[in-house]
Order: sequence, then C-alpha cells, then structure tokens
Amino acid sequence: MTLEELVACDNTAKKMQTVSEAVEQLLVAAQRQDCLTVGVYESAKLMNVDPDSVVLCLLAIDEEDEGDIALQIHFTLIQAFCCDNDINILRVSGMQRLAKVLGESSEDNSEPRDLHCILVTNPHTDSWKSQGLEEVASYCEESRCNNQWVPYVPLLER
Repeated sequence: MTLEELVACDNTAKKMQTVSEAVEQLLVAAQRQDCLTVGVYESAKLMNVDPDSVVLCLLAIDEEDEGDIALQIHFTLIQAFCCDNDINILRVSGMQRLAKVLGESSEDNSEPRDLHCILVTNPHTDSWKSQGLEEVASYCEESRCNNQWVPYVPLLER
C-alpha cells in the first residue's frame, strides 16, 4: 500500500466517523422536534401522502437481516421512490446503536418499533436547522457525484 492510499483510507475513516456522529445528532434533534417517522410501513404512507416534507431516508440493516427478502424488496421500492423524489438516502448499520440514540429500551415488554426505515421530515418552517442535516446531505451529494447512489455509514457503539 502506498502512502497516498494510506492517507486516503485514514481520511475515509475520519469522514465516516464524522458522518456517523452527524447522523446521530440529526436523529436526536429531529426526534425532539417530532420530525421523525419510524417504520417501513409508516414511512411508505408518509412518502405517499407528502413526499416533499421528507429530507432524509435512513435505511438501517444489520448482517442478520441481510437475508430477509421481504425487507430487501421494501428497501428497493423505498430507494426507487426516494430517487424519483430527490430525497437523500443513507444506509446505516448498527441497529443497537440506533435504538440507543432514539431512546428505545429493550427492558420494555412492549413491541419494539421497526427501526429499519426512518424518515427525517422538514416541518416546513425554519424552527430547527441541524448541523447534522447539512453534514449528512453533503455526504449524500458527494456520494452521488461518485456514483454511489445509496451511501453507507456504520453507527458505532461508544
């Protein structure tokens, strides 16, 4: 490996960590403002009714869910819809970290929410501007310029 390749790898790792932290910031800020839609079915309903309000679509999956054909079909349809409506898409792994960020507790006896698809919506006001949203949107745009239409970011345990 050349020095240039090593530097590039290090820069990529730092960028991924920065974007991962921005995703977490964004999710917390959006949840506080009631601008999150959680769940594949709920997300599909919202995008059908008001696609212009969606600013980011997060598709979350871990290795154990990779073989779930129904989930993969849902993801394919959601990705197509997002591309048609100019909605930024980001694929993430780290479902446990995602649950922690959103305050989901495993101690509850209630049914856990479906965190595989999360939409961040814009409340049509400037009541909240998230630095995280700008960082994630920039990363998505940069990825599209490199022909990576659905960029991937791991959410790492801390």
